Order: sequence, then C-alpha cells, then structure tokens
Amino acid sequence: MASEEPERRPLLAATSGALDAGVAGADTRQRTGSGEEGRGATGTFKRNLGTLEAFAIVISIVIGSGVFTSPGSIDTNVPSPGAALLIWFVGGVLAWTGASTMAELGTAIPGEGGVQPYLKYIFGDVFGFLAAWTWVVAVMPATLAILSIVFVESIYSAAGVTDQGGTLLHKLLSIVVLSVISVANSISTKASTRLNNFFVVTKFVTIAAIVFAGVVVVILQLVDRNRTVGGGDWVKQPWFGYRDSANPDGSVTHWADVTQWELFGYLSAALYAALWAYSGWDKAIYISAELSSPARQLPLAINTSIPTIILCFITANAAYYILLPWNVVSRTDSVAVTAITRLLGPAFGILAAVLICLVVAGSLLGNSFVAGRMAVAAANQSWLPKPLSIVGRIGFKPEERETTSDAPVNAIIVSTILSSLYILLGNFRALLTFNGLGEYTFFFLTVVGAIVLRYREPQLARPYKPLIAIPIVFALVSGFVVVRGAVFAPIPAVVLVGLWVAGLVFYFVRRRYQERGLE
Repeated sequence: MASEEPERRPLLAATSGALDAGVAGADTRQRTGSGEEGRGATGTFKRNLGTLEAFAIVISIVIGSGVFTSPGSIDTNVPSPGAALLIWFVGGVLAWTGASTMAELGTAIPGEGGVQPYLKYIFGDVFGFLAAWTWVVAVMPATLAILSIVFVESIYSAAGVTDQGGTLLHKLLSIVVLSVISVANSISTKASTRLNNFFVVTKFVTIAAIVFAGVVVVILQLVDRNRTVGGGDWVKQPWFGYRDSANPDGSVTHWADVTQWELFGYLSAALYAALWAYSGWDKAIYISAELSSPARQLPLAINTSIPTIILCFITANAAYYILLPWNVVSRTDSVAVTAITRLLGPAFGILAAVLICLVVAGSLLGNSFVAGRMAVAAANQSWLPKPLSIVGRIGFKPEERETTSDAPVNAIIVSTILSSLYILLGNFRALLTFNGLGEYTFFFLTVVGAIVLRYREPQLARPYKPLIAIPIVFALVSGFVVVRGAVFAPIPAVVLVGLWVAGLVFYFVRRRYQERGLE
C-alpha cells in the first residue's frame, strides 16, 4: 500500500519548500507504480481514452510533414538510396528505444505532463519545472509554428510559388491556420480525438497512394523491361552502390572522394533529419493520465504505433526512389508532390498537395492537443499561473458548476499566442534547430534518469520494463544530437540557454511569493 511505502527522495531535491507542499500527496500516490484505480482522481482530465486513441495520437503527430519533406535532406547526405533507407530504419529504431523508455517511466511514475513528473521525481522539483517551462514556452510553440509554416508552404508549392516563407502574408496565413486548429481543439477532448481519427485515416491513405504508385511502376517495368516507367534509376543502378549526389545549391558530392571522417559528418546530418521526421514519438506519455488502464495501454500504443510508422516511412521512401530519378530526390523539399506530378500530371500533383496539407493539419491538431495539456500539468504543479489549469472555459477563476467541455482553453490560447510570435519572428530552419535542441536536452536527462532509477530504486513497480541497453543506446544518441546541434547552431542554443535562465528567475521569484502566501 502507498502508506507503507518508504519515502523516496529525488536525487537533487531540496529538503523543504512551499512549492512542493501542495503536490506531495499526489507524488506519494504516483510512486505506487502498478495500481491504476483512482489515479486520475486528482487529475484535471477524465480517464476516458483507450489504446486506439493513444495509437491515433502518436500516428497523427509523427506522420506529419517529415516523411514528405525530409527525404531530400537525407538523400543529399548519404552515398546511396539503400543507405538512405537504412538511415530511415535506424532513426525509427532509435525513436522506438526512446519511446520504450518513456513507457517504462509512464507506467511507473504516472502523472500529467509527460516528462515533467519523471524529472521531478528523479532529480527534484526544479528539473521538473525546467522541462515544463521549456516545453510550454519553447518546444511546443516552436513545433506548432513549424507545422503552420509547412502547411502554408505546401499550398504555395502546389500553386508553383516558392521562396515566400519570409513574407508577411505567408506568416499571417500561418497564424490563421494555427488559430483554426486551436479553435478545433478548444471544443472538447472527444471532438479533438474524433477529428484526429479522421486525419489518421488521411495519413494512411496518402502514404498508401504513394506506395501503391511505386508498386504499379515496378509491375509495369517487370512486364515490359524495354520501357522506362517512373524514375528509371531504380532498375538501372545498384541501390547500395556509390553515386554522385546533386545538392540543392547545384554542387555535386563525389562519394568516392569523401574521407571516413567526412562520411561520418554526412551520415550524422542524415540521421539528424530522420530523427526530426520521427519527432512526436514521445507524445503518448502526455496523455497517459487520461488512459483508462495506462500500465497496459501505454506500452501497447507505443509498441504498435512506432513500428507502423517505421514501415510507412521506409515503404514511402522506397517508392520515391522508384518514382523519381535519383538526382531529383535530393534537390526537392516536396518530394511526394514532385513524384506524383511527374508520374500523373499537374492535376494529381495538386491533389497530392491537398492530401499533404491534411496530413500536416492532423499533426498540427495532435501537437496542439498535447500542448494545452502540458501547460495544465505545469499549472497543477504550481509551476505556472493557476488559470492555465482551468478547463472548459476562458477565465481566471474556476467555477463550481461542471462544464460540458474539458478542453484546456486558457492553455490553448497561451500556446497559440506564443506560437504566433515564433511564426512572426522566426523561420523554418531556425525553429527546427531550436525545437530539436530543447526536446533532446530533456529527452537525454529523462532517459539518463530512467537508468539512474534502475539502480537507485530497483524495487519500484515497473509494469513495463525494457532491457537496460535500450535507454543506454538512446541516451548516447540523444546526447550526440544535443552536442551536434549546439556546435553547428550556436545562436539557437544561446537563445535556449537564455530562456532557461529566465525560467529559473521566474521559478525562484514565484516560489518566494508562494512562501510569503502572496498567491
């Protein structure tokens, strides 16, 4: 029973503090690990989601713009199409190792807010706060800004317009798209999940259409070997043989002349792009507090959704190499639209662009859904102002009467405002690096914490426990991603550090106010 369990002190936790007092009871309940009944009693949201909803949310978030835009940046950094497919596979397996470790923590230390309760439990309150601050102020707004920009860029590409990402009209249209999705998420959890299920079907249909086109080309080529269907290179050149790569800037990479150290640099850049395409693999844990049986449903959702995504990504990219000449893949950022347009004509290319817009909209909806819940979780821990924890309406004080909606409207509004600022002040590539640095810093800390917890608290109930090698592998990779990102993009790294400093100031000032009873 929870009352008989010895108290477990976080690795770096303070000995006292008013900030911890309000959530101490909740933490004690969370530490029991395997018990599931009543865990959601003190939570903001009802436990009315199941495995299918969790599966759909992960699919909806991960299968976004990445599989349609990343192939070019991966292809230009590998010596062969076969190597590109291996990078997609390795990136998926690495995402799976991270998701498995998160599932272990999610079933052992349940709570709202994803990595926030895990870091608080393992390292102390200030680490939980910094994770919450980073996600609410930086990671999720940057993610929503990126997806809104990609949505509008897809429309522009379908119309044959390029290089407009920095214009005011492009940015304002991105904000309009973001606002529409935010309104959709402000209705209720059920409405959001139903709409999300529609977008999941759209994603599978889009990828299935691309793969089907590739299969048809293969069949036609096998029936008549004298004709050239699709790109042609797939049947004329070895898939794992070195070939010169055409780059977007017009230069050419001669792989036979590349040194081993240079090859490592290229491959690491390709892996970085693949990991971005798989970003969102962690999002199932952010709704674990809303699952009716998280110990069973969370691992099941992760271990079905991630392999499904890996299969979708590899088959879609194999189809790109069949449908297009190989020197075209590396030079386009709209590989799916380019492939369908080349095969079936401009009208089908426009249809493909529409489907990709729907795919991106689904990813935007899923991320917006999660973003609001992260802010609610942080507010419930007294890390952020309490009005952010209010659900069902706009306001500063909770009402006694029960509302028909359970959507975190206040939190969604704040997330939308921050995302709009990122759209106005940033650009796609800078936001992408900024987002990756913020995410993987805390992925690294969380997975290292899971390893620490294995030895510090071996008796902790873990309904799901992967091999220790799994978190170790992911810790090494995530650490590499953070260091590489900071070295190659120091400006976003400095901005992120500045946000952390500002967050710590906010944390300690807020704590001082709480100790004085001013809040």
